[in-house]
Amino acid sequence: MARGSETRSKIMDVAQAAILAKGFEATSIEEIVAGSEITRSGFFYHFPDKNALAHALIERHIEVENELFDDLFGRAAALGEGPLQTMLIGLKLMAELLDDMPNGHPGCIVATAAYQDRLFNRDVRDANKRAALGWRSRFRGMFEDIVATHRMRDDVDIDQLADMVSAIIEGGLILSRAVDEPPVTAQQVRLLQSYVKLLFAPEPGL
Repeated sequence: MARGSETRSKIMDVAQAAILAKGFEATSIEEIVAGSEITRSGFFYHFPDKNALAHALIERHIEVENELFDDLFGRAAALGEGPLQTMLIGLKLMAELLDDMPNGHPGCIVATAAYQDRLFNRDVRDANKRAALGWRSRFRGMFEDIVATHRMRDDVDIDQLADMVSAIIEGGLILSRAVDEPPVTAQQVRLLQSYVKLLFAPEPGL
């Protein structure tokens, strides 16, 4: 059983690296089989088709990202005082994490699947949507906590503000790859941190 789990993980690791480099459509089962050092029947034992593989990769990505955010913002909560400081410190920690990737972040499997959603069935598309909505819910909750104790200096929709976190990160990953400048994503996260700080800064005279 453990060996089967290791083989499944290896298949997913090989597939993810190839998919992030060139997309789902350009990644063949044959190259995944070769890279995983298994037979085609071994691949199909774990994944009946590429839809099943994509679904598993997305589910794993959701789990990994949730663990990452839990860790980053958990540490931020221990360092800061109140929800605003927790958000600002968490974004700072995120930027520093990205700084520690000299070759740049490898990319996001959810974004990659979204670009080629015509390839997938409803289960895969629903999993991708659930990932995006899950991150919206996470950050909306954090911003709601901030709004409970801090006045916003602009009329901003909380859901849109929550989506901005994902949009900045995903957009930064795309831009950094397009211009071949790995630091771009961390720079964008720091700009987001500045925006959040200014959005909740006390107005003069208050």
